[in-house]
Amino acid sequence: MKKDYWILFLFIITKFVLQYSLISPEYELHRDEYLHLDQANHLAWGYLSVPPFNSWLAWIIKMLGNSIFWVKFFPALFGALTIALTWKVVEELKGSLVAKILASLGILFSVLLRVNMLFQPTSLEILLWLFLYYSLIKYFNSQQVKWIYIGAIIFGIGVLNKYNIVFSLLGLIPALLLTEQRKIFMQSHVYWAALLALIIISPNLLWQYENQFPVIHHMKELSEKQLVHVDRIDFMKSQILFFIGVIFVIIAGWGALLLYNPFEKFRFFFWSYIITITLFLFFKAKDYYAIGLYPVYIAFGSVFLSHVFEKGWKRFLKPVSILIPMLLFLPLYNVAFPNKSPQYIESHQDEYKKFGLLRWEDGEDHPLPQDFADMQGWKELAQKVDKEYSRLSKSGNTMVLCDNYGQTGAINYYSKAGVTAMSFHADYINWIDLSKKYKNVIRVKDAPEAGKELEESGSFFEVAKLYDSITNLYARERGTAIFSLQGAKIDVNKRIHDEIIEVKNECSSVQ
Repeated sequence: MKKDYWILFLFIITKFVLQYSLISPEYELHRDEYLHLDQANHLAWGYLSVPPFNSWLAWIIKMLGNSIFWVKFFPALFGALTIALTWKVVEELKGSLVAKILASLGILFSVLLRVNMLFQPTSLEILLWLFLYYSLIKYFNSQQVKWIYIGAIIFGIGVLNKYNIVFSLLGLIPALLLTEQRKIFMQSHVYWAALLALIIISPNLLWQYENQFPVIHHMKELSEKQLVHVDRIDFMKSQILFFIGVIFVIIAGWGALLLYNPFEKFRFFFWSYIITITLFLFFKAKDYYAIGLYPVYIAFGSVFLSHVFEKGWKRFLKPVSILIPMLLFLPLYNVAFPNKSPQYIESHQDEYKKFGLLRWEDGEDHPLPQDFADMQGWKELAQKVDKEYSRLSKSGNTMVLCDNYGQTGAINYYSKAGVTAMSFHADYINWIDLSKKYKNVIRVKDAPEAGKELEESGSFFEVAKLYDSITNLYARERGTAIFSLQGAKIDVNKRIHDEIIEVKNECSSVQ
């Protein structure tokens, strides 16, 4: 092993240690994690909101016991691999050890610490964006066509992980055409590689076709309910904060791509950034969609700055540049992670407000950051549902029907009573089990809709009552109600079946 690699190994160990220590015990899994973990029980080539790759990881986690350790292991692993691959990019650019350390610090002490906390497709997506860029750097350095095919494989896997990686290609193609590297399109291997990528993606495309392209409905719903609240100024502010410790390195990387002769053949990366970020701004994308752009520019900037700092008085800037990522990241360390109790955050609102961390997707400020509030109240919900389910199941088959995927997935993850919760929301609409004749229903309702439940459903059951609710003051789901509906007077299965058809028809009409 090269001596340098022992330092890289130290970075990787530090990464894992940090990831496992950044979440206070007061916090549970995030709402999105429950859905992704539940996909392991329903393996398919596609889902309503995401491609299939993450479900395969969820299946591995399930086989390993579904413990919190393994849930957190894979995002931490992808974060560690992002550091290792950034190191390799610097190596490919002939960067010194100082450049490798600077780039690695920039990746380690960044937004990736937060991204890599959660079991979502984003951690792998960032790694695959970088790997795609790395394959192009390797190709233009070596002219070995195998790197074109490797890039195609990475892109194919990336699409199976998260469709957002398509934006990397939308930025790269026109950027290549703007520079001398447009000659790559004269290579027949590019088109064979494109076919290879299409073959990799095709099972998911076929699934989309057979299911009337639900991704279109998902994107429309996302645009109407979430992206409408995106502020473009806030988007750009976030781009600065994501890698605040090495923002000077990123800027140096952009400058070097335009002016530094050894990087001339990689100039298309500058234009790729401009085009990709413009597309994100135009579509009012969420700020974190762009995170995958930055590691490669950190690598370019680190190599350039280490060269600038080689001679004269500038040598003293080497240790300074290495210290800056750590020093600038310290203020974010105190507010960007769920390492403080909800009570602490509530009593120190100003510290969080100045970074815009208390603003949710609805455009309003709340006591906790949205992601933190989405990690509260789930165990309470599952325990209360378990208790009532155990009682009702003695009198007949009992369905647990929830309003959203967070409630459904959390109950399925934490339940000790063998509950399989169901919902009309997200992918759960395809997983509703009507093989049993249901006599009772435990209805979990969102707080704003809870007041209507007894009026709408009470007459269909012999006994209908509000059983309990989520009382956690800091939970985004606070007030979510649990209704106990006992002794059905109607055919519950038929009513559920009719509602499934109605919801699916509504989705089809939107598309």
